[in-house]
Amino acid sequence: MNSLQYACVAVATFLVAGCSSLAPNAPDKDKTYALTILHTNDHHGRFWKNRDGEYGMAARKTVIDAMRQEVAASGGYSLLLDGGDVNTGVPESDLQDAVPDFRGMNLLGYDAMAVGNHEFDKSPFVLNMQRNLARFPMLSANIYRHGERMFEPYKVFNLGGLRVGVMGLTTEDTRKMVHPDNIRGVEFRNAIEEAARLLPELRSKSDIVIAATHMGHYENGRHGTQAPGDVEMARAVSGIDLVVGGHTQNPACMKAENVLDRAYIPGVDCRPDRQNGTWIVQAHEWGKYVGRADFQYRNGEFKLIKYALIPINLKKPVKTADGKTSLVTYTPEIPEDKEMLALLKPFQDFGQQKLLVEVGNTDARLEGDRAVVRSQPAALGVLVGQAMMEKTHADFAVMNAGGIRDSLPAGKLSYKDILTVHPFGNTLVTVDLSGTEVLAYLGVAAKMSPGSGAFPQFAGVQVLITGGVVKEARIHGVSIDSAKTYRMAVNNFVAAGGDGYPRLTGHPSYVDTGFVDADILRAYISAHSPLKASDYAPTHYVVRN
Repeated sequence: MNSLQYACVAVATFLVAGCSSLAPNAPDKDKTYALTILHTNDHHGRFWKNRDGEYGMAARKTVIDAMRQEVAASGGYSLLLDGGDVNTGVPESDLQDAVPDFRGMNLLGYDAMAVGNHEFDKSPFVLNMQRNLARFPMLSANIYRHGERMFEPYKVFNLGGLRVGVMGLTTEDTRKMVHPDNIRGVEFRNAIEEAARLLPELRSKSDIVIAATHMGHYENGRHGTQAPGDVEMARAVSGIDLVVGGHTQNPACMKAENVLDRAYIPGVDCRPDRQNGTWIVQAHEWGKYVGRADFQYRNGEFKLIKYALIPINLKKPVKTADGKTSLVTYTPEIPEDKEMLALLKPFQDFGQQKLLVEVGNTDARLEGDRAVVRSQPAALGVLVGQAMMEKTHADFAVMNAGGIRDSLPAGKLSYKDILTVHPFGNTLVTVDLSGTEVLAYLGVAAKMSPGSGAFPQFAGVQVLITGGVVKEARIHGVSIDSAKTYRMAVNNFVAAGGDGYPRLTGHPSYVDTGFVDADILRAYISAHSPLKASDYAPTHYVVRN
């Protein structure tokens, strides 16, 4: 049976498995309980299918409804959990403060979600609105405000006497990943220490403990400069049965012990990670998959029976008989749920009206995929930096790769394309630095881990970096002079110390221009179109050894 058939066994009767005040307070002796955990993570505004017809909440609902029906009909119970980061990524969602996404999650019937770092991308007012809108708990045990937990730390579900405790945890890197104005008075405590402190209390109330986390799945615990993730927590804290994760946005499918399958193909078997007796799962990103973990519980033993990642209309290119290329789904196509479409279409139509305005064009794709911009110099990073420099007459620009969220396609470019690259609404900052200060700043940037959102993209400066150390740096083709003054352009997130960069807000020359990043990029593209992608070749600006 393939993964889609495994997901979509149709039955006539639909029984809701959830909390019940009539259920007993403990599981029956010698009874085998069937528990299915369905999970997603890092939704990032993808409430609607993409231009190729992939993912989207309407097809997701079809799959989830079918799996719930199947589980309930066989006498089992199910929970639908999310690993956080509902916000930020698609302009139609960003413009509407993720209201369509949370309403879609309500219709999908999520039982709980972890709080992600991107839940703090907007003001506290917007976050409170989203919390009030959600008909399920947003969980995090390690986020405090003024000494008190800001969110519920956990929720216990009684499923026919089987007590399942779900604890939420959020990466403490959030403090350096969002704008300080959005987290004033908020403290992100050590997630592993908080889990260890809370676990005895949760264990006393639960037969099974699940951690819904937004901490990241790092292969063999190698987290670099980022905060520790799920692997490190499972090794340090015994007694967690399952981690439903998010944040790193990868399928947590293992090729061997502590070896991630980086070439995972949609629809094939996925072997979840296991550390210190704890299963760890993550379903990539954007609703591309729904994870399904089928367990049995009997007399204290919790056993994984089967695991699968269900691809939601993901497609692959296939050569046709006439030599052309077409896209076909990896697994049988999933129809979209009509009720979900009716809910979401007005939001999609509103967004389209605002966004489909042509602003320019480019002769080739400018790559902004996270796998590229977070690990190597990229043409789109140079373009963004050039736009920042032109607006402010800066000598050079530094851009955190995490602020670039997508590519610019070849051909006509719309305002939607611009906002997909720059969804955060950051403003442009300039600082006048001495040559000595410039070298010190570049030295910090050079140490940022490849693969992280902190990884630097440069424009206007040529840097030779060896082993994380700046060996040489040139501006305008000339070695940096310690006695000269240079103007640097960055966004206000980086200037405030975001992603671990040096805080610049107290510098005497600090100026927040108030210009929004998306508007700056839009104006630059309009002024310079048609863009020639080769003009932004990153080798002109940075060399890494």
